[in-house]
Amino acid sequence: MKILAIADDENKLLWDYYQPDRVAGVDLIISCGDLDPDYLEFLVSMTNCPLLYVHGNHDNKYDYHPPLGCICIDDKIYNYKGLRIMGLGGSIRYNNSKYMSTEKEMQRRISHLRTEITLKNGFDILVAHAPAAGYGDLEDIAHRGFSCFNNLMETYKPKYMLHGHVHSTYTRSFKREIIHPSGTKIINCCGSYIFDIDQSEYPLPGKTGSALYDLYMSMKIRREL
Repeated sequence: MKILAIADDENKLLWDYYQPDRVAGVDLIISCGDLDPDYLEFLVSMTNCPLLYVHGNHDNKYDYHPPLGCICIDDKIYNYKGLRIMGLGGSIRYNNSKYMSTEKEMQRRISHLRTEITLKNGFDILVAHAPAAGYGDLEDIAHRGFSCFNNLMETYKPKYMLHGHVHSTYTRSFKREIIHPSGTKIINCCGSYIFDIDQSEYPLPGKTGSALYDLYMSMKIRREL
C-alpha cells in the first residue's frame, strides 16, 4: 500500500503545479495537521483517494471549514483495508487554543481509546501532529513532544508513527525518519512524504487475532461482496 503523508506546509508541486504522475499509485493520503482545508479538499478530489486527517495546533479554522470529503480520525482507530490507524492530533499545550493538550490530557485521550485498542488487538500506525518526547521534538515548550506517545509505542509496538509540527527549517538536526526503541519507525511528514507499507506489515481484514473484531470485519466484508 502506498501512502502519501502530509503536514504543516502545502507542497506547491501537489497544489499549484499539480501533475497526476506525482501521486501515481498512491492508495491513501494521511494528513498530520496544520494544513489549509482547501489543500486537503483539492488532493482528495484530484487523486480520488481516501484522505484521513488529525488536527494540528493551528487548525481552528476546521471548526467552520472542515475539509469536505476527508475523514477526521482524531481519538479514533480507523480501519482501512485491514490497516488500523489511530489518530491523536494537536500539540503540547502552550496557550488556550482548542487543539492543544497537556501531558495528562493526552494520557486521558489515550485511556479513552484503550477499549478500542484491545478490541482491535492493537494498531498499525499512530497518526499525530506532535512528535514523541525525545524523538524529533525541540526544547522550546511549543514544540516539545508527548512522553505518553513513547509509552504507547512501547506497549503496542505499531509499525509506524507519523507526525508533523517540527518543520524541516526549524532545526539543523531535522531527521525525516527515526527508529524508536520499540521498533516503530517514526516519520516526520512535514511537507509531503510517500512511503510503502508491505501487506506483511499489517493483518488482513478479519485476521487481527481479536475474535470479536475479526467476526465483525468478516461479516462486513461479506455484506460488501
